[in-house]
Amino acid sequence: MAFAYRDGALCVEQLPLENIAQRFGTPCYVYSRAAIEAAYSEFSRALAARDALVCYSVKANSNLAVLSLMARLGAGFDIVSGGELARVLAAGGDAGKTLFSGVGKSEREIEQALLAGVLCLNLESEAELARVDAVARRLGRRAPIAFRVNPDVDPKTHPYISTGLRRNKFGVPHEEAERLYAAASRLSAIEVRGIGCHVGSQLTDRAPFISAVERLVALAARIEAAGVRLAHIDVGGGIGIRYRDENPQPIADFVAGALAALGGRRETLILDPGRSIVGNAGLLLTRVEYVKP
Repeated sequence: MAFAYRDGALCVEQLPLENIAQRFGTPCYVYSRAAIEAAYSEFSRALAARDALVCYSVKANSNLAVLSLMARLGAGFDIVSGGELARVLAAGGDAGKTLFSGVGKSEREIEQALLAGVLCLNLESEAELARVDAVARRLGRRAPIAFRVNPDVDPKTHPYISTGLRRNKFGVPHEEAERLYAAASRLSAIEVRGIGCHVGSQLTDRAPFISAVERLVALAARIEAAGVRLAHIDVGGGIGIRYRDENPQPIADFVAGALAALGGRRETLILDPGRSIVGNAGLLLTRVEYVKP
């Protein structure tokens, strides 16, 4: 474990936190590089035999040192703002391995993403498709896009972090996806790259995750049968961690379930983990100054 007690002192990678407090003062954020590397390696090992990309979800922790470490490990990135794109680039991340997600991209952010050369813009609505098309035409570029599809699957998690049900605001309706892909394929400034979903966060059971992937794969097959080629399938993230008494299934089990749901499809598999990589890799080190009864 990255954080453990030794001789009564809480340590990070065997270094007493008191030593860090004395040197750097408090409050101080402390992260374990070994813990981050270990979590990332669980994904890379599980995906070793597959064309795949792990895009670290920057919203989980946008510390520049964390982002730099993820870039050196070979990760891509999942971002939701122009500010996060700037942080990824400042940390040495590759725009060509970066997905731009999020529900409210401004014209300036879309322009920023296209000029930087992001891998894909994940679209949330038909109106956003029109906006991206307009910006791409103005810049004389083709915009790489995918639609985030709402799979209408109950993630069995906290309602405030559930994103994959019909009543949630995220993604295009499952029943509208085929029409939207056909419309996108007819736009000269749009390049259809893939399809994606994200069912929710803090998933401890892989069953809802697999159900969402299965629905996404079936939809992808119908879209391609209609003549729209897809280069990647983005199955999202949301794998949970232990806070108190949770017992999440291993990362490898989630990945194995996604691979099984893909069957013989050979598109690049993309996962967007965040919490499962950094959630148990850091702490906020503080000091009690005095006690007021």
